[in-house]
Amino acid sequence: MAIHLTPTELARETGLDRRGVIEKCMELGVPIFQGRIDKTLFMASLHQQSSERPTPASA
Repeated sequence: MAIHLTPTELARETGLDRRGVIEKCMELGVPIFQGRIDKTLFMASLHQQSSERPTPASA
């Protein structure tokens, strides 16, 4: 069963602010349906994005 949270609830769990959660949803393509966000989809998309970032080369 999917857990759907409001941006404020999700912000508390992720450490982002409410606006940051909404901006990340738009950036990642995670839908906001009736003011709620699928927590599992959001977290998976956030994790995938962080995994795809290239690591900085050490000097």
